[in-house]
Formats: sequence, C-alpha cells, structure tokens
Amino acid sequence: MIDARLSLALDGGGLVWPSEGRIAVFQPKPDAMLPGLPKERAQIVTGFRPDFDHWCDRGYDCVVAAEEQYAAAVVSLPRAKSEARALIAEAARRTQGPLIIDGQKTDGVDSMLRDVRKRTKIEGPLSKAHGKLFWVTDPDADTFEDWAAGPALTEGGFWTAPGVFSADGIDPASALLVDTLPDRLGKRVADLGAGWGFLSAHILTRPDVEELHLVEAGHMALDCARHNVTDPRAQFHWANAMTWRPEERLDTVVMNPPFHAARSADPTLGQAFLRTAAQALHAQGQLWMVANRHLPYEATLQSLFAKTSEVAGDRRFKLFHASRPLRKRG
Repeated sequence: MIDARLSLALDGGGLVWPSEGRIAVFQPKPDAMLPGLPKERAQIVTGFRPDFDHWCDRGYDCVVAAEEQYAAAVVSLPRAKSEARALIAEAARRTQGPLIIDGQKTDGVDSMLRDVRKRTKIEGPLSKAHGKLFWVTDPDADTFEDWAAGPALTEGGFWTAPGVFSADGIDPASALLVDTLPDRLGKRVADLGAGWGFLSAHILTRPDVEELHLVEAGHMALDCARHNVTDPRAQFHWANAMTWRPEERLDTVVMNPPFHAARSADPTLGQAFLRTAAQALHAQGQLWMVANRHLPYEATLQSLFAKTSEVAGDRRFKLFHASRPLRKRG
C-alpha cells in the first residue's frame, strides 16, 4: 500500500516535500497512515462519505473537492481509469508540484505510469508492496487537460461522471427492478445507494409518492442525480446508506445495493443495506430489491422481515419483495 512506498520515496528515494504550503491527498484508502506527511499540512480530498467521515475522525482536514492551490499533491489511483485520469488532471491543475501518483498493480498503476511517461518527465518509479509510486516534479496543467472530466450529459439523456456506477449506460439489474415495481409505493420512499438517479426518476412517476429520499455515499454521483432528478419531491442525502436513518419511518425502500469491496464480491455490503431498510420502514413497510443471483441475501431477508419472496429474475439477477420488518423486543 501507499505507506511503504511513500516512506521509501521520502527516505532516500528522492522525494522532498516543499518547505511550506498545503499538501492535497486525493482519495486515499481509509487504512493509509501517510508516513512523513505532516497532518497539519495535509488536506484529504474525497467525495466518498464513509472515507470522508473516517479521515475527519482521524483529525484530518477534509473536503469533497479541491478548493485551493497546493504546494504538492498525492493521487491514490482508483480502479476506474477514466476517474484516475480525471483526478490526475485536477491535481495537476491545483498544484505547483510535486504531483505524486500511487497505486496497486490491481489499480492499473503500470498502465498509468506508461501513459504519464508519454506526456512528461517522471521521477521514480519506486516499487514495493505490489504497487508503484512515481511523481512529476513540475506538473503543467496543460499536460493533462484532455483528461479532465466531470458530470456531463450522455447520449442516453442522463448526467453521469467517471467513477460513478453504471456511468456508460443503464444498469440491467436496475432496469429489471424498474419493470417490476408496482404502480403504488406509498407516500414516503427511499432509494438507498441512489447513484445517478435512474431508479429515483422512475419512482417519481408514481403519483402517490409525496417524498423521495435519494441516499448516496458518492458526492459526484449525487451531483449527477441532482441533474437527472429535478422533481421537487426529491430530497438528496450525501450519506452512508449503511448508517442513514430517516426522520420519519418510510412506506417503501427501493434499492440495487453495491456488492464490491475493491475487486472482490462482498455480500456484507448489501446485507448492511438490508438492515438499514428494515430499520427505516414502518411496521407495514415494504422493500423492493434487485441483486446478482449468486449473492446470498435470502437468510438476511428472512431474519429481518416477516414476509419475503423472490418475485422476478433471470439467470443473472433476482428480485426480492419483503414486507413487515421484524422489531426486536426489549
């Protein structure tokens, strides 16, 4: 991870922090320690709410987007190449240098190293702990200008951005869920993990819905949802769906929850969403959920709801309806 490589770079590897000024760290992993980087000079830049809260709890200054010019910047590469390029372009625009780029091999750091080397002179690279770190001493924003990207209107007629789930088109699991939703959903509804708002836009075609809560941990995704869902009944929450609670209990929760942590399938994410849904619903509330067929959600559903059933699906996906959340006594 970055800690081993950053220590190596600062301890004889040729990397030296500027003597003064703020240092931006773009999207660091939550378990990073950032050795050799003075906390009082660091500003964490991340739009993912759980990571944002984590770094704030550790005493770091945090923002969802870069707000100033920096003396140096560190970019931790995300998995999506288009998102990684956009982060590098933004960091280059915001820093006078050096611009440090770090990532695991599984994050595509080797490919990014080749791409950056074609454009400018690099220092390093330093290899350790299944990854690489390299830097540009005097970055020029124009060098990466064509990599810059943000929310944009697609040919499909919706706004999305690099790194947002299903950025290139409508997710087929969400499309299956939309086709199965009933005509009436109740007055108060939530879309957990709302993404760029595809499900929410369809939920708001139901005339009985009086308020819809879009709950999304990704700040960029929620910005896209604000473009795609302009109905005044929509309320936007930049929040961790695993811990979010509504002020009043809901009639219905609709969701297509995430199921990946890094590159591995992690059903505990969806199971946590299920617990949020059960807590948020009133005694007669209902849940509509779609999931990949291989994910084991049945036992969790049965432990949280009095009535559960698989109501639709195909070889890839299964769609659940559950109602009457169970309340623990005492």
